[in-house]
Amino acid sequence: MSFCKHSLNLLKSVTSRASYLNRLETRQIKRWVAPTLKALKSRRDKLGPEPEQPRSSFLEWNYDAELFAFGKRLGEEFDRKLLQQALTSREYANLKEFQAQEKGIELSENVHNHELIQEGEKIILKTIKEEYKKHHPEDIVNAVCNYLTTEEMLGSLGKDIGLKDIVLTNEFPVETKTLSNVFKAVVAALEKSSGLEKAEKFVHDFVITQMNGKDVYDIWNPSEPYKYLTNLLNEKGITSIEPRLCNESAKNTILACFQVGLYSNKKLLGIGWGESVQIAKETAALDAIQRIHKTQRKTH
Repeated sequence: MSFCKHSLNLLKSVTSRASYLNRLETRQIKRWVAPTLKALKSRRDKLGPEPEQPRSSFLEWNYDAELFAFGKRLGEEFDRKLLQQALTSREYANLKEFQAQEKGIELSENVHNHELIQEGEKIILKTIKEEYKKHHPEDIVNAVCNYLTTEEMLGSLGKDIGLKDIVLTNEFPVETKTLSNVFKAVVAALEKSSGLEKAEKFVHDFVITQMNGKDVYDIWNPSEPYKYLTNLLNEKGITSIEPRLCNESAKNTILACFQVGLYSNKKLLGIGWGESVQIAKETAALDAIQRIHKTQRKTH
């Protein structure tokens, strides 16, 4: 009798648990959800992609709040008027002035970022040069400056920090050149708002860090390395350079490889490889240049 009662209780427990799980499943996953989502997606796909429009055309857009949030996101304190000036292109300011004149309104001044762009560019170049001239010669410093200050580089940085949505311009979508110029103007606005030290740190944090993981010798590449090495050694009083063919393999085939070493007074200056003796010689010259520069950095 007790066995039957135990079996009955067990059956009730299993039944009640199955009923509970069934109710839970029914409560969380409705049968109409999947068909509805499929229908909505099908209708959305038929409409095609949404037309791109500026962020400022949205109903909840608040430009003052965006300016405030921009500085807070970067952790910098900007003078609001200077920041707005840095974000205003000259073409946009001229258009607003023309529209105001048509309505008979006289604006107090035509404020735009043209001068700030020039000032910001000088700050960026100065900061990069001061950082790299500590350990590298002028040729390499100039190559790094040119690499870090291209329109593509600064324009990409401007887009990454959110300038695309708050810049005041007649263009849409905003061109890379405009974003690059506005980034320079923002640097100048920061210098005027918080001081030169803050602006230089900003350049370090956003511009110079783009060199992370890159070798300067991948960026700086002289057109005639052997000639450059000869001039460099002449300045040090070394006039004799002897190229030697150290190894070769698969000669007269498409897999040919030559190894050339450059020596001076029986001392190895550099070694390089290439599919021809001339290419290996130029590669060895690049290796020698890097060794000389690294030795100079250690002595300094």
